[in-house]
Amino acid sequence: MADANTTRKIPPVEQLRGRTLGRILIKMGVLSREQVHECLKVQAQRQGKDQVGQVLLELGLVDEGQLRMALAAQRGMEYVNIENSEIPADVISKVPAQMAKTYHIVPLEYNEGSNELTVVLDSPENFRATDDLATLMGFKIKAKITDGEGLEKALSKYYEENQDGNIDELIDEIQGDSFLSEFDGRNQSIDLDELKELSESNPVKKLLNLVLLQAIRDKASDIHFEPFENEYKMRYRIDGVLYEMIPPPKYIAAALSSRIKVMANLDIAERRLPQDGRISLTVQGNPIDLRVSVLPTMFGESVVLRVLDRSQVSFDLAKLGLRPRDHEIVRRLIHKPNGIIIVTGPTGCGKTTTLYSALHELNDVKTKIITTEDPVEYDIDGLVQVQMKAEIGLTFARCLRSILRQDPDILLVGEIRDLETAEIAAQASLTGHVVFTTLHTTDAPSSIARLLDLGVEPFLLTATIEGIIAQRLVRRICDGCKTPFEPTESQLMELQLTPEDVKDKKFYYGRGCDKCNGTGYKGRIAIFEIMVFNDEIRELIMNHASTNLLRAAGQKAGMVLLRDNGLSLIYDGTTSIDEIVKETMLEEA
Repeated sequence: MADANTTRKIPPVEQLRGRTLGRILIKMGVLSREQVHECLKVQAQRQGKDQVGQVLLELGLVDEGQLRMALAAQRGMEYVNIENSEIPADVISKVPAQMAKTYHIVPLEYNEGSNELTVVLDSPENFRATDDLATLMGFKIKAKITDGEGLEKALSKYYEENQDGNIDELIDEIQGDSFLSEFDGRNQSIDLDELKELSESNPVKKLLNLVLLQAIRDKASDIHFEPFENEYKMRYRIDGVLYEMIPPPKYIAAALSSRIKVMANLDIAERRLPQDGRISLTVQGNPIDLRVSVLPTMFGESVVLRVLDRSQVSFDLAKLGLRPRDHEIVRRLIHKPNGIIIVTGPTGCGKTTTLYSALHELNDVKTKIITTEDPVEYDIDGLVQVQMKAEIGLTFARCLRSILRQDPDILLVGEIRDLETAEIAAQASLTGHVVFTTLHTTDAPSSIARLLDLGVEPFLLTATIEGIIAQRLVRRICDGCKTPFEPTESQLMELQLTPEDVKDKKFYYGRGCDKCNGTGYKGRIAIFEIMVFNDEIRELIMNHASTNLLRAAGQKAGMVLLRDNGLSLIYDGTTSIDEIVKETMLEEA
């Protein structure tokens, strides 16, 4: 391949790797020593605020191509011009279209003997793409640099017909693959060498990568790979609801689970015990963690990937969906000097996001915050985060004892599961710490009954708990297809309303459109029920009052029930009747 836009003989990349930019440009014959010194003087006058490359461009001493070439050499990458190159179709097929476009790369050469794939990027800063490509596709990657215009032309030339990839075509390719079809009906009778070979199968890699990238693009929270007696299902969870994809042949179950295990550094030979792992990717500049859970079932291994996309999560109290009054109450609660704040609700209702948002607000250099989590979902700067490992005895209770000797100001206890954890959390609160924790209950008042059932003394609850926040997640109506409608009497009855109650109210639903994939919903918002403890509530707890009496006392003190909070979201057109009925019906039971 020709060198980019230059006839000068460039020294070998090995001689330029790691050198200063000025030195590389001198070696390339682009600049003289005097010009480099001139540039450094200008940079010094600006107190180093601008990088050398930016100053060189401003002074007109180099052009974009020369600078890119030098930056590539500094990273040990060769610069190539691919404008007049013809890349073989079998090399192009090594990287699926969606992946090439997502990561902004084009494959150039493939060496089968060493399994080395040479790719071109348009920026040395895109080096993470090579790491992800190695993780996702299993190749050894050699990266070269080209100009942005040339790369765009190559992407259009080689991938224009199949921009997004096609799961149908990939499944056809898998069904026509003679090697994969040999495993039809074998399931448990596959040896280790065959598992390794299955995990390296190109059609399987392509299918998995397409599924992963599509899930990330569609903002799925989980991806399920499930073997059944007569079929193999792939499903996404988007906004809390599972959607099924086109099912691949059942006999690729072992190949897909093996490929995921390889990517997560798990043991592919172990197929009898559950395994957990993690895959880290960077998609379009955003860090993405995939939390992997492998579970042996009657018909093979069920694999679930939890997608933790930091770019989609905002740990900001103001963006949780709290009404202005509720937002102020929560801020007052979390800024208390000590006490326990409980966030409660079922699995997947956003408790972790609420807690992280509270900690994010409290996180500063003067405050020591330690968390105990199972598992740690997001790594947050400034927090000391501890991962629980019950199999070696590292439980919440055991960890908490040690944490109190670490001089913390604020503690997060992932979940109160037993009396010992509850009592240590209470002791931490009594000794001047703020403790955040979670429970699994249907609403705020029933959390008291749950803690009493665990064996916690009423006086401990009244002395330590400052407030309980119950929450649910409901789907937002899609803005692209939001449509007003008149609810039927039976729909109103489900909300325990009469036509007179809603005489001046407007109701909406989502018809379904391309923007929301025909579901009528796009995104989710939380509804809250906040019970702040006062003297009356504490006295009721000491007298072993029922949950109904506690709920009434909470409402008297200003607590808005989940159902009522949900009604306000219906009336302002944020969500639908069906969503509120579905998420708050247990409260009425």
